[in-house]
Amino acid sequence: MSHAVIGPNWAARIGVAAIALAAFIFAVALAVSVGEMTIPLPIAFRALGNGLFDLGLPVSAIQQGVIFDYRLSRAVMAALCGGALAISGAILQALLRNPLAEPYILGVSAGASTGAVCVMILGFGGATLGLSGGAFLGAVAALAVVALLATGAGGASDRVILAGVAGSQLFNAATATIVTTLASAEQARGVMFWLLGNFGGVRWPDLWVATPVALIGFVVCMINAKALDAFAFGADAAQSLGVAVTRVRLVLLATTALLTATMVAIVGTIGFVGLVIPHAARFLVGPGHARLLPACLVIGAIFMILADILSRILVPQQILPIGIVTALFGAPAFAVILYRARRPA
Repeated sequence: MSHAVIGPNWAARIGVAAIALAAFIFAVALAVSVGEMTIPLPIAFRALGNGLFDLGLPVSAIQQGVIFDYRLSRAVMAALCGGALAISGAILQALLRNPLAEPYILGVSAGASTGAVCVMILGFGGATLGLSGGAFLGAVAALAVVALLATGAGGASDRVILAGVAGSQLFNAATATIVTTLASAEQARGVMFWLLGNFGGVRWPDLWVATPVALIGFVVCMINAKALDAFAFGADAAQSLGVAVTRVRLVLLATTALLTATMVAIVGTIGFVGLVIPHAARFLVGPGHARLLPACLVIGAIFMILADILSRILVPQQILPIGIVTALFGAPAFAVILYRARRPA
């Protein structure tokens, strides 16, 4: 009787969700156990149980403090960042109908970096605008530049990628000019390290900004999941199916800019996550966005947590910028995707 009520499809979905949740919890536990002070996994699980559910399990005060005051906030931020960037990549790939589209390659991350640097070094907007606000304006400006360049090139999908590369170089040059000419030596060191991606400075107050942005962005994208499926057949076909093409594009592009800008403002520029994760998710769950977007959220979160762990253990007694680690995986994946996406002569 219960099997007839639940159905085989729902039973399978519940099983997949349980596996994904278990993998996520294990990744978080692994992340909080790795560091200068190694904490065994059983103790990490007990500390998480104490902090989340007040279980009263035996854990030293130092270990409990290290996990909850420093490492857990870092792991949660990595999960939010990975999920947000993966969703952004899936949205851009659907809207542009190009498997190579993602915030880093299209210059959105570079524009967000320029906007954030303008706030940090030039003081634009001050406390009123804030780092996230400056990054958002920079991301929107980058999208506008890419759209302008792509329109001038005829709007073809492959030309959009070229326009994104050009826009990315433009904003990277602007950022480098501001840092090298106007920043102090201390500011320049901090900004250059931040630009490569870093979770080291993340604390709980940062999550009060990142969490609602990531969750609201995910909900907005899920609401438009069917419209994104329609975009697979082109804008004209989507419009004939009743999709408000212009409105959906504006809403989703703004959402992508907000997600990317928020994460860049907090942890810096991290590339290739929005490129690799959507393709991995499609391989596992198919192209339908009602399944693809949740898969991107979970897989992106786990991938970024594991990448952060690798950044702490690849080089002894040194923490690598997270952008270097993601590039180690993303650059070969980019080459494979580019090879598979090539068109016959």
